[in-house]
Amino acid sequence: MMILLKDMRSLSFFWDFRNDAILLARNGRIKRDQIQQKCRYRAREMISDRLSARSIDCIMKPRVYIETLGCQMNVADTERAATNLRASGYDLCDSESEADVVLLNTCSVREKAEQKVFTRIGEVRAARPNDRRLKVGVMGCVAQLEGASIFRQAPSVDLIIGTRATDRVAALIDRVRDGERKVIDLDERGQHDSWEVSPVERHSPHVAFIPIIEGCNKFCSFCIVPYSRGREKSRPAAEIVEEAHRLKNLGYKEIHLIGQNVNSYRPGVEDGLEGFRGATLFSRLLRAVAATEMPRIKFTTSFPRDFHPDIITAIEENANLCDWIHLPVQSGSDRILKLMRRGHTRADYLKRIERIRASTRKLALTSDVIVGFPGETEEDFRETLSLVQQCDYDSLYIFKYSKRRGTPAASFTDTVSEDEKKARFLELEEVHRKAQREVYRSYIGRKLSVLAERKSSRSESDLSGHSTCHKVVNFTGSSKLEGEIVDVVVTEAKRNSLYGDLVERAGVA
Repeated sequence: MMILLKDMRSLSFFWDFRNDAILLARNGRIKRDQIQQKCRYRAREMISDRLSARSIDCIMKPRVYIETLGCQMNVADTERAATNLRASGYDLCDSESEADVVLLNTCSVREKAEQKVFTRIGEVRAARPNDRRLKVGVMGCVAQLEGASIFRQAPSVDLIIGTRATDRVAALIDRVRDGERKVIDLDERGQHDSWEVSPVERHSPHVAFIPIIEGCNKFCSFCIVPYSRGREKSRPAAEIVEEAHRLKNLGYKEIHLIGQNVNSYRPGVEDGLEGFRGATLFSRLLRAVAATEMPRIKFTTSFPRDFHPDIITAIEENANLCDWIHLPVQSGSDRILKLMRRGHTRADYLKRIERIRASTRKLALTSDVIVGFPGETEEDFRETLSLVQQCDYDSLYIFKYSKRRGTPAASFTDTVSEDEKKARFLELEEVHRKAQREVYRSYIGRKLSVLAERKSSRSESDLSGHSTCHKVVNFTGSSKLEGEIVDVVVTEAKRNSLYGDLVERAGVA
């Protein structure tokens, strides 16, 4: 037994080494799985004189693959789940074919997204029909909403993990491994649940998401989020500011403060906001996070009713608060906005847009629109068209209304046919694209600050990144620039991106 304990300490040392190696390789070209495989091999080699390789596999916990579907909050949840799993001794892999446990972190905002989950469950099982060791779990919003009914719809699912059970994922998998069948956890977060994410698990070595608020209290008639994510709960400001400091010290260049409605931020205490003025707690938080000197700070999504002009003032006062506002309108018709229970009118929304456009900085504006909402007439749709023309959005996410079971709108009579929804979608898209082309062309000749994030998918000689106004910008440059903030002069405007020339700097190849 003493020999075994000694070997386990050696093994533990190697897992620590593995994590350090991954962290050190964040900006390199080495893949995470290659490091993990080498560490597993070396661990076997270290204690092969006492334990067989088969015994090592028994000691080592299974490999887990997490597939993330949906929004930034889902990405952040996956990062936290992976951190929890790694800390509990589980190994993470980048391929479902190599995994012993496959977790699907799901989205339920659109009906199509929910249907995709059950398609993916079938595909995962079909790829390995005779592998009895394979365990399949459903995480996220579909798990929270559908609960145990998933077991009936997809009998091959082994565990269901709700949106607030992220910190318990390792313990839930342990229960499945111990022989428990059909494990489910839809409970609330624990009082001491951690929001910390290991740098190893971040989706990018340069950009990090920081959730600041979870859930929604708005109850728009079409939206499932209040039911899948629960009521609004804000993280303490001191915790958020500390995380921003930590990420800056780790070399991150950009953070996104994320939540279903970030400007609804209302923590129970004001710790961390002392000394920072502002008309709202969110604008005070923006100033507090800006004071960390993190190079770039973005935030999404904002709710129109809670969008105070002081948010723009905070941006104007702090150069590291980026030039981008995402403010979903959903409709340009007051009648439809009332049916949607949005809590704002067309005039309310346009008043906020007026303040954004009057800013001393050129701010990019993006939004969401739903076409074909139950009861939407041709006149209602024309009002949406005119609002989109008036706002000149940099980008617009257009959705055809789909019924979400459990929402108030699900009981409304759907008066708009699928053909009409499609026609309205295409007409609105064309109107927006025309305006967007002009918006993008207006950037030609301008110098933009761009975070070089990765090699371009279309050209080996190009790098791709985002500007402070959240535009995708491609430019010719060395891979040595990845992770650097560079100046690029825009030379060409494409459909959804910009292309430009790197402004040469001393010492930059």
